[in-house]
Formats: sequence, C-alpha cells, structure tokens
Amino acid sequence: MAEEPVQLPQGQPTLRVMPMPADVNQNGDVFGGWIMAQVDVAGAIPAMRRARGRVATVSVNSFLFKQPVSVGDVVSFYAEIVETGRTSIKVNVEVYAERNPTDPVTVKVTEATLTYVAITQQGVKRELPKVE
Repeated sequence: MAEEPVQLPQGQPTLRVMPMPADVNQNGDVFGGWIMAQVDVAGAIPAMRRARGRVATVSVNSFLFKQPVSVGDVVSFYAEIVETGRTSIKVNVEVYAERNPTDPVTVKVTEATLTYVAITQQGVKRELPKVE
C-alpha cells in the first residue's frame, strides 16, 4: 500500500497509543483486531461522557484498513459523536499513524462509526440524560 501523507485533525485525539511487539502478526504488522479494540475504547469515551455512565457497544458499521500499522508508530484515535437517539449514541472514530520520526509521515489507517447504548449498572438499557 502506498502511503498517502495527511495532516492530523485539529484538536486533541481521544486516545493515543503505541503498539508493542506483542500486538503484531507474523509479518510484523499490528493485528487489525488490536486496532479495532482501540477504536472501541476511543469511541466509548465520548459516549460514556454523553450518557453520563455506562454504555455498551451494539454495532460497528465496517472497517477498511487503508494502511498497515507497525511497532513504533504513534496511533491517534479521534472520536466525535455524530448522532444521538433516545438511548443510543453514534460515534465516528478516525485512526491515524505517525511514523518514521527521522522523516515524519502521518497516514490515515481506518475509520468506523460505532453505535453505543446507554445502560444501567445492571446492564439494562436506559434513556440518555437531557443535555443541559
């Protein structure tokens, strides 16, 4: 895959991590499942803030990986709420990798839209609190 350099979005990422050797497959690329799990964590952060409590992931639209991620890349996750319902919150998460510190390059890795539902401590669906 050819690298398509991009700029990071404005503002601070919701999550920023660096994958380690335990996170890679036999070819040295970070497992897609590791990235998917980090996307779920990043998406849950604004969802929990909006719900003012516990949320559960109910769906993910899709993942299309545009670039591989390697050990040493700094992976940034930008999450933004794009829609809310009575009990649900849709969050779009974009993933970028910053690599090669001597000649820095930033590439977009993937993006996904996740839907979370607000739940009680017992795991029962609940309405979102009103926005003040």
